[in-house]
Order: sequence, then C-alpha cells, then structure tokens
Amino acid sequence: MSHAAQAGTFGTVEIAPVEEALTFARDKEGTRLILVSSYEGKQVTGVDLTVVTGAVDPVALYTAQGYDAIAALAASSKQVTLSRAELGIPVDLTASHIAAGTNFPEHAEEATVEDGPFLFAKEVEPTAFDAPIPAGDALLDYEVELCFVALDAFDISQAPAQAGLILCNDVTDRAKLMRNIDASDVTSGKGFTTGKSAPGFLPVGNLFVIPRDVRAFAAAVELRLWRNGGVAQSARQSEAIWDFDELIRQSAARQDIRWDFEGREVGLPIDDGIVPSRTAILAGTPDGTVFRGVDKSAMALGAWDWLAGGWDRTIASHVVERQIAKERDALRYLQPGEHVVISVNLMGELDNLIVE
Repeated sequence: MSHAAQAGTFGTVEIAPVEEALTFARDKEGTRLILVSSYEGKQVTGVDLTVVTGAVDPVALYTAQGYDAIAALAASSKQVTLSRAELGIPVDLTASHIAAGTNFPEHAEEATVEDGPFLFAKEVEPTAFDAPIPAGDALLDYEVELCFVALDAFDISQAPAQAGLILCNDVTDRAKLMRNIDASDVTSGKGFTTGKSAPGFLPVGNLFVIPRDVRAFAAAVELRLWRNGGVAQSARQSEAIWDFDELIRQSAARQDIRWDFEGREVGLPIDDGIVPSRTAILAGTPDGTVFRGVDKSAMALGAWDWLAGGWDRTIASHVVERQIAKERDALRYLQPGEHVVISVNLMGELDNLIVE
C-alpha cells in the first residue's frame, strides 16, 4: 500500500470535464438525474437531466442519445444543486455481479494467495453510498474496488468498447468465507459468494461515470479507503494484474463454473455467452484489508485439536476455528460504531457506518 495518501477532505471530489467523462448523480428517490459539473463542500451541482430530457437513469439515456449528445447538455441553464445527503444510488444495477479476487499483487501477498487472480460470483443488491453496513456476528472486512458496468448486454467472447464505472465496497464476512473456502484451492472461488453476499455487503458510490476512453480513465483512478479517519487502502487501478479486457477473457473461460450458495448453484452472470446490461464487474482490491491470512499459531493449535481427537473434522476446519476465535478476541475486524470512507477523485464517495 502506498503510504503517500494523506487524510482525506471528505465531501469534495474532483469531477472530470465532459470531454473526458460524463459524471452522473441521482437523488435518493431516483427521480432526478444530474450531469455533475462540481462536487464541493458536500454539494453536487450540475444539469438537471430529468428536466431537460425526462431521463432518470444514465444507462438508458446513454443508450438512447450517446456520449456527445449528453455532453452537449452540459451548457444547459437547467442547473441544480443537491447536498451529498440527498444523493442515492446513481444507476440501476443488477443483483448478480462478477468479482475478482487477489487482483492486486500486494493484496495477494498479504492474503497469502499464490495462484491468483481468480473470479467468483457476488449475489447481493447494491445499497447507497451512505447505507449502514451490518456487522452481526461477522468478522467484517472492507475492500475498496472499482467496478466496470455493462452499458449494454454483450457477448463475453469480446470486451465491449465502452463501459461505465462506479466505486464499491466489496464487504466480506471473513469468518463465513474461511469456513466455506477450499483451503487446498482458494482460487477455485469456492465459498467466496457465501462470504461476500449478505444483505448490505455492496454499498456503491454516489457517482456513476461513463468515460470517453474507459480503459485509460480506469487505469488512472487512485483508490482510497479510510477506516476511522486513517488511510487503510491506497493504490492506482493500473496496479491491478488483470485489466478490463483480461477480466472479460477470464470471465469467458469461467462461464460454466458453478458454486454452492445457500443451497443453490450460482455462476458468473453470463447467460448463453451474454453478460446482461448493468452487470457490475468488481475489479479487485488493493492491500490493506484486515485479513492477512491464517497465522502460524492458529495452524499449530488447529493441528493439535485434530490430533487430540477432533477427527470428525478436517485439520483445516480446526485451524479456521482457531483463527476465528483469535480474531474475535482481538477485535481487529470492523466493529459497530466504526466508520469507513471511500473518497476517490473523478469517481465519488462512500461513507458508511458499521452497525450491529
């Protein structure tokens, strides 16, 4: 993780000029669509596209009118200002997503995963940028990620020329994940859907961005996540191992894989080779997560538990339970009352409180 990142000035985000990217926001009711020109002092200002065009969804508007027609609307006098607190989910998304694991080298190292990256399905409805994240009895972890969003349904055999972008927090219950993975083959993706798909585990950013050149734009994005005011994660998207095109190629290669999730089989959201419009592709997280692999003491104690008569379960299962117990005692994972903020220039913000 880069340690150059300083404490953020939350509530102010640089917005790309319309020549480079179209930036959209919506109110919480989803009834007002804004072409954003300014995001300062916890206020978003821009053209009220709903007044000008009648549109309330950026993907539908982009599909109907195209980039240049929307960019031309930036000069409209129909300006509006909304407070950050009035903003909601800026685009309608599906509830089935393609997600990448250990796609940043230093995160793979801290998670002690040697054979990645890999893919898995995330099955959860997105929530708003300021939605609370429920902790329950989870070992709750954060993951700042950039998501590519399909603007049209496309054939998985070839990456589309264009895509939208949105931030997300790929929230994870590390206890549930560790209990369900295949410890001998982590990159199979087994158990990741289970550990990452509880309600509230996908807050998304308050801006939706459609760049003119999505590949160049995405590569320059600087991801940042703060935990209780301190920088926890920081990296450029260009540091990822798989870029957008490679994520699509790898998805094509895995489109027939199925995993168990809550008693049913799930796969990547690809139907007869087609990725549905509005599917989010989570492009992986940098290092700095709470999870840092399983420590040697848990391995030793787990092996002892098995040798001492715990033969009804595997050694790996005993090791996992020892690790979980240690982490619960240490309180290293997110606890109710903690605060996680993602603030990324050109991309927007998330501001989430951890609750019971």
